[in-house]
Amino acid sequence: MALDTADAPDQLLGEGDIPPVHEVNAAGASPFLLTSDHYGRVLPHALGDLGVAASELTRHIAWDIGIAGVAERLAGMLDAHLVAQRYSRLVIDCNRPPGVASSIPVISEATAIPRNEGLPDREREARRREIFDPYHHRIDAVIDDRVQAKRPTVLVSLHSFTPVYAGVARPWHIGALYNRDTVLPQLLLKHLRAEGDLVVGDNEPYAVGDLTDYTIPVHGEARGLVNTGIEIRQDLIADQSGQQQWAERLARIFTEIEVELHAERLV
Repeated sequence: MALDTADAPDQLLGEGDIPPVHEVNAAGASPFLLTSDHYGRVLPHALGDLGVAASELTRHIAWDIGIAGVAERLAGMLDAHLVAQRYSRLVIDCNRPPGVASSIPVISEATAIPRNEGLPDREREARRREIFDPYHHRIDAVIDDRVQAKRPTVLVSLHSFTPVYAGVARPWHIGALYNRDTVLPQLLLKHLRAEGDLVVGDNEPYAVGDLTDYTIPVHGEARGLVNTGIEIRQDLIADQSGQQQWAERLARIFTEIEVELHAERLV
């Protein structure tokens, strides 16, 4: 049953709520621009717990487990700028086109999200205006500034995925995700496979699409940037040790890829 939303505020975030956008190393010199759409799992105070048990809010349905630690470390190792989003994907998913059913889900995997049922238009708009828009406007502004400064920009969208989905084990350790632009994903796949100890997903466990994704289609493809998505299996980055190891591995690989992109005059 839907919770009562008759008193839903026109303004969502208030005193005590943190800004949606989190940035690391904004002055970084690297051509790589890192994004993390599902970095955090914060809930606005006005929404309470969304009608969801606390144990559910620590699961993948609420955020990309482990990716925050990887993203922060990788930004430092590459001297790259990271733009991340702090609020839970259950409030509004910042990697979904607004308006699609998965943008503000009423059910995620098998978990009902009661507070998201029967939302009035003004609350949907508040979630977009105060969380989704500031995040994506910031990414746009960063890209605009880099273009104006004639700085090369390579977009890397960082995510993590569950080891098991719908009862089926996923064998991949990491996947490179893409849609129209395959330049960077193919370089990344080559380097990951050369590691020798990884099961590597080629557009697995997900493929990028205009109806299922937002960051790569809008900020990567539409802006003409070399881009890739990355998905790391969550059990590999659930603790700080795993996050450090994967950040080190990716930093080494992207440093090698940067040389190749320079040779091909893509950065």
